[in-house]
Amino acid sequence: MVQGGAPGEAAETVSSSAAATDPWTQTDADFVSMMIPHHAQALEMTRLAKEHAVDPEVVSLAERIEAAQGPEIVAMSGWLDARGLRVPRASDPPHTMAGMLTPAQLSELGKARGERFDRLFLTGMIQHHQGALKMAEPMASSGSDAQAIEMAMDVEATQSVEIEIMEKLLASH
Repeated sequence: MVQGGAPGEAAETVSSSAAATDPWTQTDADFVSMMIPHHAQALEMTRLAKEHAVDPEVVSLAERIEAAQGPEIVAMSGWLDARGLRVPRASDPPHTMAGMLTPAQLSELGKARGERFDRLFLTGMIQHHQGALKMAEPMASSGSDAQAIEMAMDVEATQSVEIEIMEKLLASH
């Protein structure tokens, strides 16, 4: 399992048992478990953007989101596996996770093309990212595992910046 280093330090490979030494709480496990299907939906949206978006900035943003969230799914799966917890499938029902697009919203996004697609993608991904921020909030007060807290902080930092970018792009459409 690859464990990220501190800022400016290289990552290192550690055994699954070494990675699971921090005490963890149900809050940690819930956050990591929910983020896997949440990220999977974002990846589904980015695939659509690569096919249907016309604004190169929207395509570039989708590629950035994909590049970040694909590896995060791998890291989150490893975190759960190292602790003997069930790793959800990307296709698991999303239940009522914050920010998730409904099947109708996803269908509408999939049918849209051009500038309409760009607007729907941006509004949908803003909704999606805002949901991820809500899901990460409890980690600050109730999280225990350093790696899970780091994942939540990364989600907050990255997705807050991406929301700002998307809001600016949306204002120009």
